[in-house]
Order: sequence, then structure tokens, then C-alpha cells
Amino acid sequence: MAFSFTKLFFVLILGVVLGANAADKCVVESEAMKLAPCMEAAQNANAPVSASCCNAVHKFSTDPACLCTVLLSKTAKDAGIDPAIALSLPKRCQFSDRPVGYKCGAYTVP
Repeated sequence: MAFSFTKLFFVLILGVVLGANAADKCVVESEAMKLAPCMEAAQNANAPVSASCCNAVHKFSTDPACLCTVLLSKTAKDAGIDPAIALSLPKRCQFSDRPVGYKCGAYTVP
């Protein structure tokens, strides 16, 4: 049961990180469930990144400001998200259109 709650919590956080509405605001509810396949890969740099995770991430990879806002939040930290690992998802998915070099606090998108 704890794993399911943790997974849902992470998905909600990652949804904020990678989702955006028409007004370019991060929205948890609308995108969180789509990003569930990314949970393990966002916490463990050695975990495989599934095709379903890459598909979900790619849809929102053009909004690095939203990504940064959430990855650097206390909520993400409390969920055990490592911003450096989560920011590596677009590279690990081998996206050529990722925002390479984008500064996210102390981190840079690889």
C-alpha cells in the first residue's frame, strides 16, 4: 500500500513538472497519470526508461521552466525526487530537441 501511495504522490509531482495548460501554468491533475511510467527512472539513474515514459516526457519537454519550478520545490524533495536524475530523462530518452544547457537552479539540463 505504501508503494502505491508513494507512486501516486510522485506521479502528481512529475505531472506538475512536465505538464502545462494553455496558459503555460503547470497543472498536476491533467497530466500526472500519464507520467506514471517515469517514476523509477526519475529516482534512479540506472533504471531503464520505458518507451511509455519517453512518450509522456517528450510531450512536455518544451517547458523547462515548469520542470525546474517543480523539481526544485520542497514537495519534490520530500517525495525523494533527485532533480539531477529527473532532468536527465529527456537525454536518457535520446531526444534531440531537449533544452540542452537550460539552467535549472544549480542544475543544467544535459
